[in-house]
Amino acid sequence: MFTGIVEELGEVVSLEPAGTAGEAVLLTVRGPLVSSDAGHGDSIAVNGVCLTVVGRGEGTFTADVMKESLDRSSLGSLAPGSPVNLERATPAGGRLGGHIVQGHVDGTARLLSRNPGDNWDVLRFSLPAELSRYVVEKGSITVDGTSLTVSAVSEPGATEEFFEVSLIPETLRATTLGALTTGATVNLEVDVVAKYVERIAAVSAAERA
Repeated sequence: MFTGIVEELGEVVSLEPAGTAGEAVLLTVRGPLVSSDAGHGDSIAVNGVCLTVVGRGEGTFTADVMKESLDRSSLGSLAPGSPVNLERATPAGGRLGGHIVQGHVDGTARLLSRNPGDNWDVLRFSLPAELSRYVVEKGSITVDGTSLTVSAVSEPGATEEFFEVSLIPETLRATTLGALTTGATVNLEVDVVAKYVERIAAVSAAERA
C-alpha cells in the first residue's frame, strides 16, 4: 500500500529481457533513498506501479516487470536514464499524506496541455472512457505514482474526455511531472474506494433482480 507521496526522483539504470519468451524485463533503478533499507521481497512503486525488489546494489534496486505490467502501464517505454517517481510501501502506523494507492495501474493517459501559472502549473490529461466514471472534481487520482487532486473534469460523454490537475512548485520539482512534455504517456490509478462502491452496488442490484 502506498500514499502517492513521491519520496525520490530516481533514474532507470537498465532494462534487461527476462523470461523464456522475453516478454518480461528485469528493471534496475537508481534510488539511494528507497533502496537504502530495501530487502528482498519489499515493494517499491515505480511511476505508480508496485514492483517487488529481487536484488539490491549500491544505491540501486532491481525488480521483475511481468508482461501484464508492461501491457497496462508505460514502464515498457522506459530507457536507461529515464527519470522515475519512487515510493516505498507505507509502514503500518505511517502518515497517509496522499490517499490510498495500491500501485495497480488502471490505465494510461496522454498529457494534452500544460498551462504555467505564477505559483502552479495546470496540466490537462486525456481520460480513458472506461475510467471516466471514477474521476470527480476535487477527488483523488494517481498520476505516475503521484497523489493529486482533480481540479477539473470533462462532462460525461464529452467528445474528448479529460481531467486537469494543478501542481504546486514542490510537486513540479520533486516528481517527473515537472518536466513532462505534451503527448507524454502517464500511468493512472483511480480511487479504489469508488471501484468498491460500484461493485457493491452492482452486486446488490443483481441480488434484487
